[in-house]
Amino acid sequence: MTGVHTYKGGCLCGGLRYEAHGKPQAQGYCMCRDCRKASGSGVVPFLLFAPSSVRFEGETKQSVVKSFRGSNAVRNRCATCGGLVFGGPVGTAEFHTLYAGSLDEPSLFRPTMAIFAREQPDWVLLPPELEVFATLPGM
Repeated sequence: MTGVHTYKGGCLCGGLRYEAHGKPQAQGYCMCRDCRKASGSGVVPFLLFAPSSVRFEGETKQSVVKSFRGSNAVRNRCATCGGLVFGGPVGTAEFHTLYAGSLDEPSLFRPTMAIFAREQPDWVLLPPELEVFATLPGM
């Protein structure tokens, strides 16, 4: 299929892998406190996909916290090396967030937005062309 991208990636050791097909529903940077704490960074670069577009292989270790909306925010790490790879529970997620740092081909990441800017650390600089949201789009 011409024009359809395949996004492949995984953890540092290769024990947890994914493959996503099609166009991401969104791409951007999350600066919420939870993402910053989970990643140890100022932002988490993400690509948002429908669950039907993504296939995972390997064992995960999950962390669960309450999200901004009050539901569970599930982050998946490799059970072996601990690399942060994707968000959302497999099999029941409304969407999956693939963390752009885990992409095999990083140039496929094309951010258009930044979310949770109200929690942006002073030392985080964002590209000026991004659409910036205080929390989530539409809220």
